[in-house]
Amino acid sequence: MIEALKDYPVVVECPVAWGEMDSFGHVNNIVYFRYFENARIAYFRETAVLEVMESSHIGPILASTECRFLVPLTYPDTVSTGTRVTDVGPDRFTMEYAVYSHRHQRLAAIGKGVLVTFDYASGTKASVPAKLRDRFEAMAKRGAG
Repeated sequence: MIEALKDYPVVVECPVAWGEMDSFGHVNNIVYFRYFENARIAYFRETAVLEVMESSHIGPILASTECRFLVPLTYPDTVSTGTRVTDVGPDRFTMEYAVYSHRHQRLAAIGKGVLVTFDYASGTKASVPAKLRDRFEAMAKRGAG
């Protein structure tokens, strides 16, 4: 296990692609948000968020996201992106992300996103379902390393 990601219960590994680099010779900033998205969807799979959404039409929608870039990534490299839920409110939750560069042996970026629970059938905000709260809490215990 990568020590820098020990507190993240879900970690996704992927290679840096040549085509992700921009004319400045490093991975384009938007790609980091794709790394976050990949980790977020893996977290949703592990906590069955998509199953809850399918049965209730209530699921997350990204309200805001941010990234702090720590070291530029370049090809070739492999990154491991960890994610965790750090705060759950009545109708939203916060996810934190950490992108670890295998080449540099350190974090390349950290970020977070606020997701609002949304009723896709009615088009309005909804409360975070109790089932999801419980699953997020269980995952937080798993990630407390």
